[in-house]
Amino acid sequence: MKLLPLIALAMACAPAFADDHPDASWHTSAELGAISTSGNTAGTSVSGKIDARQELDDWSNQYIVAGHFKEDEVNDSEGNSTSRRSAERYSLSAKAAYKLVKENEKLFVLAAHVGDKFGAYSRYNTMAVGRSTRWYDSPAASVDIEIGPGYFRGERATGEPESGFTVRGAAAVRWQVSQNALFSQIASVERGTSNTHSIAEAALSTKINGTMQMKAAFIVRNDTNVPADKKNTDTQTSLTLVYSF
Repeated sequence: MKLLPLIALAMACAPAFADDHPDASWHTSAELGAISTSGNTAGTSVSGKIDARQELDDWSNQYIVAGHFKEDEVNDSEGNSTSRRSAERYSLSAKAAYKLVKENEKLFVLAAHVGDKFGAYSRYNTMAVGRSTRWYDSPAASVDIEIGPGYFRGERATGEPESGFTVRGAAAVRWQVSQNALFSQIASVERGTSNTHSIAEAALSTKINGTMQMKAAFIVRNDTNVPADKKNTDTQTSLTLVYSF
């Protein structure tokens, strides 16, 4: 699997923290959302995500697994019902960031793999290195910026392979609206020679109790160069239940 060398390289940049840092602090959240309809319109949609973060003395690590699947019940001219998959997307990523002397300044390496059966790219792997800094910081809000070079390798929906070097930029905004509500905005852009791939997610999370949250999110994905039968932009709106531990 082509993802494994990328993830291994990202993890190799971090020390063997399990042995050297027995008191390492993990912060993990798992979210799940599902919609099932019946009657004149029948189908099932499921979205899920696991986000694990680890803070060490010198390293800040993050691992994300996410997926979205949608299946519809379709009736043919004779009234027979069949299931048809209309969305199937999953992603995995790992990032290791080395903390510099100045607070919130880091050097990072990122590896990611995405499979999207119905997207402009059926699969792609990306890797990037760079520097991150906190551009704005206050008790209620923060803005983090990342920039650096990268490499892309993937396969278009037409089966045509594509690869090349990229320049990646990303920003993450967090705003504590109130004691129980958090707004976040994450955006990233990878610019290559033949395509510019961008992702933006806006989310509002509200606390239910100490460990449970309700999260409403809107995601936009865009590719500037897509096959003739594909659209440049995909959007996804979700309402999920988040458990933090």
